[in-house]
Amino acid sequence: LPISGAFSMAAGEYVSMRSQTELLERQIELERAELEAMPDEEEAEIAALYRHRGFPEGEARAIARRLMADPKVALETLVREELGLDPEELGSPWGAAIGSFFSFGAGAMVPLIPFIVLGGSPALVGSIAATSVALFAVGAAVSLLTGRSALYSGARQLGIGVAAAGVTYLVGNLIGVNV
Repeated sequence: LPISGAFSMAAGEYVSMRSQTELLERQIELERAELEAMPDEEEAEIAALYRHRGFPEGEARAIARRLMADPKVALETLVREELGLDPEELGSPWGAAIGSFFSFGAGAMVPLIPFIVLGGSPALVGSIAATSVALFAVGAAVSLLTGRSALYSGARQLGIGVAAAGVTYLVGNLIGVNV
């Protein structure tokens, strides 16, 4: 079973998400410190953001003044507008790790099932076929989110999978792995 790979992927995803979250939290804290240390400059930044969006000078300053009246709202505005972050949606490292664990585990089982069920040469053909169908299906499913053609997305995913398998095979041959 591909349990070690699933744990490895989950650990990598956790570290990646945790590092990203810590970086974003640090940026928010720096913005909070600037807001406390230099409120006039931060108010001017907010006004500039609204002027850049087409508000007249006086209206932009009035909006900035209103937002600065509540430090929490001012911080949220600066974080969203200046940094492009949503403080409420930084992501969960544990959620990403668990999702990665199960996704990897399920995906890794696809090419193994034919070997468990069939064995021998038919298993290799079954594994290639099952993996190809799964790759295409995942790509086609992604098209529902991207609005691209299911055929294009499925074929792209299949092509990437075939390329990855080919590189893996070549590297295995170069280092002398023989299965």
